[in-house]
Amino acid sequence: MDASKQTKKGAGGRKGGPRKKSVTRPVKVGLQFPVRRIGRFLKKGKYTQHVGTNASVYLAAVLEYLAAEVLELARNVARDNKKNNISPRHLLGVLPNINPVLLPNGNENASASTPKSPTKTKKTPKNI
Repeated sequence: MDASKQTKKGAGGRKGGPRKKSVTRPVKVGLQFPVRRIGRFLKKGKYTQHVGTNASVYLAAVLEYLAAEVLELARNVARDNKKNNISPRHLLGVLPNINPVLLPNGNENASASTPKSPTKTKKTPKNI
């Protein structure tokens, strides 16, 4: 055998050559949430003695799903109100609505609802 055709073996019997780039767990499962950080919090929280390897992946997927659902609903509320940005009010789902009973002069026409200046409404007797 020719020595130039043999591949060099590295430590542990691996073949030499360029290493493949490592793929992180969030990229592997297609998540945006930090899997490693969630795993660290699970371990530090002392919720159990042993934390499984896929527990952080599963929890990150659940949290990402819930966040996406809340943001989608908030986006719909903002779009209904003709806004481009989501405000905290949209996250809470509160529609901008004031009960007509709470408005001053709620049942009268629009011209009567404008306040009049107090100087014009008062009549004082000139000569008593």
